[in-house]
Amino acid sequence: MSDLKKIDISEPDLEGKEAATPKDTANSGRTSKEAAPGVEDYGSTDDHVFSDPSVAERWRGIYEKARYENRHRFDPEYKWTAEEERRLVRKIDRRIMVWAWIMFCALDMHRRNINRAISDNMLAEIGMNTNDYNYGQTIFLACFLAAELPSGLISKKLGADVWIPTIMVGWSITAMSQAFLKNRAGFYAIKALLGLLMGGFIPDIVLWLTYFYKSRELPLRLAWFWTALSTVNIVGSLLAAGILQMRGINGWGGWRWLFLIEGLLTTIVGVFSWVLMPPGPTQTRHWFRGKDGWFTEHEEFILVNRLLRDDPSKGDMNNRQAVGPTLLFKAVKDWEMWPLYIIGLTTYIPPAPPQNYLSYILRQIGFSVFEANLLAIPSQFLFAVNLLVVTWISRRINERSMISSSSNIWIFPWVLALVLLPDGTSPWVRYAMLTGLLSYPYCHAILVAWNAKNSNAVRTRAVSAALYNMFVQSGNIIASNIYRDDDQPLYRRGNKILLGITVFNIILFYVVKVFYVWRNKVRDRKWNAMTPEEQENYVLTTKDEGMQRLDFRFAH
Repeated sequence: MSDLKKIDISEPDLEGKEAATPKDTANSGRTSKEAAPGVEDYGSTDDHVFSDPSVAERWRGIYEKARYENRHRFDPEYKWTAEEERRLVRKIDRRIMVWAWIMFCALDMHRRNINRAISDNMLAEIGMNTNDYNYGQTIFLACFLAAELPSGLISKKLGADVWIPTIMVGWSITAMSQAFLKNRAGFYAIKALLGLLMGGFIPDIVLWLTYFYKSRELPLRLAWFWTALSTVNIVGSLLAAGILQMRGINGWGGWRWLFLIEGLLTTIVGVFSWVLMPPGPTQTRHWFRGKDGWFTEHEEFILVNRLLRDDPSKGDMNNRQAVGPTLLFKAVKDWEMWPLYIIGLTTYIPPAPPQNYLSYILRQIGFSVFEANLLAIPSQFLFAVNLLVVTWISRRINERSMISSSSNIWIFPWVLALVLLPDGTSPWVRYAMLTGLLSYPYCHAILVAWNAKNSNAVRTRAVSAALYNMFVQSGNIIASNIYRDDDQPLYRRGNKILLGITVFNIILFYVVKVFYVWRNKVRDRKWNAMTPEEQENYVLTTKDEGMQRLDFRFAH
């Protein structure tokens, strides 16, 4: 064994610098040292997690046992330049990230178009009121939540490249069938089926993206990924403003044409996804993608080795390997992940009711159908800008919890204003308050990447992504029932509830940060109490996995 000196794994400081990991003791738990905040860690170096031959051989055995699909490209001595890696990342962005964004747009189009459809007298035409609409949304979200984990497990077994296109075509056809709705029962049935088909998409696609990106690259990509929300709301509002004018054609309401046309568009995206989603970095050869695939042999070596040096655990499962009951239970009982799940439960509740009801509220306070849809655009543009800015700041200073709290800090004064505004306030003033609220810095990209980083194992990451999103959808269920029919059109009671939840969320982010600082200090004491020989022996022989490893430190 190599002659290693004992090092101290210090706690991340308030400047956002991550703790040094025990890489110098042949670390294989938290992989390699992170780059300083704002610094790109591109290009191979001689100092990485596999520099110690004994560690490299240990992981080679793990990859062989797991039948890791990229193991033939694993080479601890492989070299490449920073410029080569930058070019490769840009290529991955074009080939992988852009299409992932388009697929997410296809999902969100059908999650949000109901908000525009109800501005066109949809509820009255099928005999429903606000409460019935809330129940339908609750059914959708409950089924969405119920499908998250099973869909994630199916995707892990079949492969995201097979499962995601299948559910996309399924939800597109189902969404089109809303054009033929006649009553409340049909509305409830379709919302249930849509929830079951859509539920697994987000955790499945996030796990698929981790096959191509390093941990520090993912948050900013996810920020761009989530600009799909604002893009769909802007484009969807423009489409709705036009399509809803088709009322009367074929005797249909404009909302029926909206569901039919948008369903056809996303069906096309779903079909193309079958041929534009490769299973993994070294599996891009395909009749549609080319007999030589998207990456050269040299690029494949770079892709695989840069990922494994960033996080060796990304090779401990095959991308067609199912997560069985034992592994599932182990992931669920990782209790130190649960503070992030709780954040997911409550963080997004405050903006959800105003977002879902924006066009409807604007109609109730005097704006036309056309105006109500177009007036949603400014907040969505500002939302996209703030999403990118807050994620960039988080990555730049390597801080997650405090930066994420800015979302609810932003929301607080706007909700407070909605609570305090008198009944006779100008509709334009009320619209300005809603626009300010909905322009908040969305922290979801930070939290999803934070969840993936702290998972520290493929089996945990596959399950934790689904569990986190299940908690998010549980929060959406709560949010969908805060605005009630007897509280419209100003929803004063609902806004008071949102104000209380906002205050709770701000406090929660700082409590979770303190929790992870404490957990890291506990591990520091245990690790630093070991001799250098004990540390090295632990790294090479431990059966601890993922976040249970003593040489792993939580990000916060």
